[in-house]
Amino acid sequence: MRAGRLTAGTRLPSSRDLARDLEVSRGVVVTAYEQLIAEGFLTARRGDGTRVAPLARPDEPAPPRPAMASGPPPAAPVADLVISHDLRPGRPDLAAFPRERWLAALRAVLRTAPHDELLTYPDPGGEPVLRAELAGYLGRVRAAATTADQVVIMGGVAHGLSTLTRLLADDGHTRLAVEDPTSDRQIPMLRATGIALDRVPVDGEGLDVAALERTGARAVLVTPAHQYPTGVVLSPRRRAELVAWARRVDGLIIEDDYDAEFRYDRDPVGCLQGIDPDRVALLGSVSKALAPALRLGWVVAPPEWAERLRHHRLLNDLGAPALDQHALAHLLASGGYDRHLRAMRRRYRARRDALVGALRTRLPGAVVRGVSAGIHVYVELPDGCEESAVVAAAAEAGVAVEGAAGMWGPDRGRKAPPALVLGYAGLGESRLTEAVDLLAGAITDRARG
Repeated sequence: MRAGRLTAGTRLPSSRDLARDLEVSRGVVVTAYEQLIAEGFLTARRGDGTRVAPLARPDEPAPPRPAMASGPPPAAPVADLVISHDLRPGRPDLAAFPRERWLAALRAVLRTAPHDELLTYPDPGGEPVLRAELAGYLGRVRAAATTADQVVIMGGVAHGLSTLTRLLADDGHTRLAVEDPTSDRQIPMLRATGIALDRVPVDGEGLDVAALERTGARAVLVTPAHQYPTGVVLSPRRRAELVAWARRVDGLIIEDDYDAEFRYDRDPVGCLQGIDPDRVALLGSVSKALAPALRLGWVVAPPEWAERLRHHRLLNDLGAPALDQHALAHLLASGGYDRHLRAMRRRYRARRDALVGALRTRLPGAVVRGVSAGIHVYVELPDGCEESAVVAAAAEAGVAVEGAAGMWGPDRGRKAPPALVLGYAGLGESRLTEAVDLLAGAITDRARG
């Protein structure tokens, strides 16, 4: 489909016929078809079979277009209170950083990498060995369609986002569409670039593309795999509509692929960039998978944007530190990164189950959303709760939580139910249960309307 050998509208064999031809079980084919439908490559209608989606491949090469990014810095501390349980989102389990693997990778690199490759000024777009490893990894794990030349190493997603936003502004873009709700930590950074922000509603299928079109913006920042903060996955229909919008307005989709490695209850949905690599810039980092202190991220950009990003880094900072890039490339090549992620998925899933189970037991009136992926959940509070009072009462009880009100735009925020965004990566199962007990007690005793 990407190469154009299967064109839009082509009817595919039935799952039974294809399984027989390939000599595999029918279940394998059904699973593959379902995954491709979810990612927007195929459509299936009763009586019409399974066909290649109209948007599975760009019809013709597109002119240059802009790109963007995202990534949440740490939340502000709760002032003057003793916090024993921190449930604020955005924090991985830093104690689980693979120190021995990282040290072994550094030693291997220092022992074997040539001096003129490791210790000279780095490639402003990132070390070639890391870009090549990431291109292979993202193609295998996220269904990205990329080569090493399209991968640009940045100092985290936030660096990629701010750089791309400024390049958009240089091109004459005056507006950027963002999801509503969205991360309140990104808003000041985006506004500092001078670009105006248009909030676009998110519902049960993800971003409302019809509302996006009404803004007049030609660039949009989205979190399609696990919307932040609600956890909604962009539906196949909306994925197709979003790509069609980008083609229609000659626009750019900026895909923040945060938390993409952590999915628990179903297979990951491939990234949007794999559907239309000429109109999507994919951003990612190791901040959740390893540690935010590494400041290692990437932008997978259309070729003209990759070249502009490299040039920007050349003019502004000469690129990222090379040693850590080589260490990450070694982890990827050796399989150490995959092994670490498998272990962290098991750990985070157990913690998610403990948190959600405790919430259902101690706060049965709460509605818990976004549980299938990531390292946070979105919790709509029981009737009668006032969000800011709950946050304050929880802090006094020793539990740091984050309210959702600041993530909504003013109009929809007035109607949104009071909610908390709870991170669970940093605490073990027993401490998560204790935290929910304290939170429920605070709500019961002090935070009712």
